[in-house]
Amino acid sequence: MFGKKRETKEEVKMTENMTQEKELEKSQTGTTEFEQQKKEKTKDAETLGEQKLQSQQPGKEKTIEVSEGEYKKLNEELTSYKDKYLRLFAEFDNARKRQERERLEFVKYANEELITQFLGILDDLERSLEAAKVKHEDYGAFLQGVEMIMSRIQELLKKNNVRPIEALGKKFDPHCHEILMMAESDKDEDDTVVEVFQKGYYLGDKVVRTAKVKVAKRKQEGS
Repeated sequence: MFGKKRETKEEVKMTENMTQEKELEKSQTGTTEFEQQKKEKTKDAETLGEQKLQSQQPGKEKTIEVSEGEYKKLNEELTSYKDKYLRLFAEFDNARKRQERERLEFVKYANEELITQFLGILDDLERSLEAAKVKHEDYGAFLQGVEMIMSRIQELLKKNNVRPIEALGKKFDPHCHEILMMAESDKDEDDTVVEVFQKGYYLGDKVVRTAKVKVAKRKQEGS
């Protein structure tokens, strides 16, 4: 009886010891798994940080390996393209300078033909004056000569698309008329040109000189 009870107590004690060992082992295993998970999370975070850092860094230049023959060919092509570019640039620069010279030449001598024609009219006027002095021509003959010269001038202006601006009797137009005087009138409408002091002229459709005029101002009744 007593021996059997002692064995039972020993068995209970052994069972308790085994249970404690299992709980300790389980506790250690849990700690190990927690530490392992912690390490894995830390590693994942470090990997993600490295990937983010690499994505933020500017791309590095790639190196391409070529054979010596290919390198020489590419270098020759580069030299050829560079020579062509320099030649084209030189040609363009020369063309630009030539056009600039031609433009300045044109501006400088643009009125050459017109001046040449006026010189012929000036010759006629000088001959008329000389004849009047030497031969003592009468006023009528001299006047006729001046009228002929004026006719030549008018033809020359017409040939070069120059025409006079109509003003007398017309309504005042600020685009082509310039008022020098105003006069009251009981027969003319307001702003009617009643006298021209100096003719105006068009060159094509452009006003090159305005007409200097006097315009009417309607006379007020009882004034």
